[in-house]
Amino acid sequence: MTETTLIDEARSFPKQEDGAVTVDWVVLAAAVVLLAIPIGITVGNSVDTSATDIGERVVDATDD
Repeated sequence: MTETTLIDEARSFPKQEDGAVTVDWVVLAAAVVLLAIPIGITVGNSVDTSATDIGERVVDATDD
């Protein structure tokens, strides 16, 4: 690069928004993942409890 293009590049750098948009998407993706983990744990525990309850009811119904 010549000095002129290097200076032009340095002047135009603050105006470029591509990097900022990428950072925004990375932050949003991380937030979605971090919110999905507790939701998945909660749903998994609820499903496990429900499955156990259903299993016990089936066993009780077939014991008669």
